Amino acid sequence: MFSRPTVRLTLISLLLAVAPVRGDEENLWPIYVQRKDAATGTVTTQGLGPLLFARSGPSEIKGVRPFTMEAVSDDGETGNLLYPLFTWRRQSDGFQAFSVFQLINLSKQPPAAGPGSETTDSSLDIWPLYFSRQSDDPASRYRAVFPFGGTLKNRFGRDRIDFTLFPLYARTQKSGRQITHAPWPFLRFYSGDGCDGFEFWPLYGRNRRAGEYDHRFWLWPLGYKSVDHLSEPVPDVKVGFLPFYSRDTGPGYIRENFAWPFLGYTRITAPYAYQEQRYLWPFLVQGKGDGRLVNRWAPFYSHSIIKGSEKHWLLWPLFRSQRWQADGLAQEKTSVLFFLYWELEQRSLSHPAAPPARKTHFWPLLSLWDNGAGNRQVQFLSPIEVFFPQNDTMRQLWSPLFAVYRYDHQPDNTTRHSLLWDAVTWRKGPTDREFHLGPVFSVQADASRKRIALGNGLLGLQRKAEGRWRFFLFDFQRKDTKKAEQATP
Repeated sequence: MFSRPTVRLTLISLLLAVAPVRGDEENLWPIYVQRKDAATGTVTTQGLGPLLFARSGPSEIKGVRPFTMEAVSDDGETGNLLYPLFTWRRQSDGFQAFSVFQLINLSKQPPAAGPGSETTDSSLDIWPLYFSRQSDDPASRYRAVFPFGGTLKNRFGRDRIDFTLFPLYARTQKSGRQITHAPWPFLRFYSGDGCDGFEFWPLYGRNRRAGEYDHRFWLWPLGYKSVDHLSEPVPDVKVGFLPFYSRDTGPGYIRENFAWPFLGYTRITAPYAYQEQRYLWPFLVQGKGDGRLVNRWAPFYSHSIIKGSEKHWLLWPLFRSQRWQADGLAQEKTSVLFFLYWELEQRSLSHPAAPPARKTHFWPLLSLWDNGAGNRQVQFLSPIEVFFPQNDTMRQLWSPLFAVYRYDHQPDNTTRHSLLWDAVTWRKGPTDREFHLGPVFSVQADASRKRIALGNGLLGLQRKAEGRWRFFLFDFQRKDTKKAEQATP
């Protein structure tokens, strides 16, 4: 079922076939544009403007924007079609997975090594109608057809779920506790591992476990009383009859609300000190304590410090800033109207004098990247990047479609400009430079020669380091071959 697809990406294969690896750039826009990174050996190819793309090197990527993409590495292969509609994954250990819009999910794990392991572990979900798993281990096998009946194991935060003609009957198990619904959500019966209880939602309910907790409610969610950690000297107690009054108490804290959400306060003495006063929560809140601060006058101004994260809001949602530390970095995020302006700056905590890394978006016009170590990029237009900063698939398939202009700067001061999806490119390195107006006109220069060509070598002029300009016709030889010939005595 998961064999390599028989229908390959014909256009991409043709693109790679007609695009041999040449020097730094071979520009036959709009048919294809190919570049080679001499430092890494990576070859990047685009065809039909930004539509066809491929990259070879330590890992390979190829696709047709915005329809499909396939990536191959030592770890395995991933691919998609009309992302996120169809996705698939094949790992080097034999694991395979297929998904249709995350609603139909099929996974397959090869048998484990050793005798008696002959059945492939597989699972199939067809949301929300069908769920199954087949395995050598009877404890992990299950099948369910919603709403008619079946069993689920280790799903949805429960050890086991059994149901018949849902919502008429359902039973869940977790850590030895069982909850029976007949019908859900109105009647609930608690049992198992010291638990007992009965609920007739939303009128009345009580469930408890000796020495641990006792939970009750009346006219849910208006009246309730919950006691937790009964075996402790001072248990946690929550009582309330909303919206008139609520009170939470426990070791080292008390929290009360009067005429919720108008008035309330919090007092904490352990494990840290903190005091908070609330007026018409969540708009007016004042709190201060050990490493904590809340000064909120929403929607006009808000300033908070909680667990090392400092946030500012001004004229919500106009301006927002946040500072925090994580993964050895001091990070600061700033935004205007959530995404119209968005910037993330990162500084090393161990090397504070080092230049920061920065990512900036002026939606939908411009995106800028700077890793602080000499790599910088600029893209115009850029309507996708700000919404999918962690989704590389969306960035690969969609962002280049809008990249009317791109600028790249490398640590060795090599710069490259690209206009209209590589229709016009100009690159300048420490010892060489080149310019391409598609296949029409090109200029290349390095320490050994200068070359001006029409039609990618149909005719042009060339001059070696010491010599005269020479006219040529039909010179389509590879640049790396030329350099090898020039180096031969």
